[in-house]
Amino acid sequence: MKVYKGVFVKVNGQQREMTFAKLEDMDADFLSSRLVGSGISHTATEGMELVWDIESDNFRFFNYKTQIGEIEELHTVDIT
Repeated sequence: MKVYKGVFVKVNGQQREMTFAKLEDMDADFLSSRLVGSGISHTATEGMELVWDIESDNFRFFNYKTQIGEIEELHTVDIT
């Protein structure tokens, strides 16, 4: 799976540096083992992408509308 690093400005005005994987690059078994909930779909607003935050080990949104600089592709890792 590809891993990326990017910086964006959060809603509260703070900068956030995030190391993340895009869901489209992730193993289906890994994703399905972490999907828990009521079945209610949450829709991201325009410019937001649901990603897997490597450091917090959880789903987060990356805000492309407030992105600072370029997103860097770091490497490929195997997480399970």
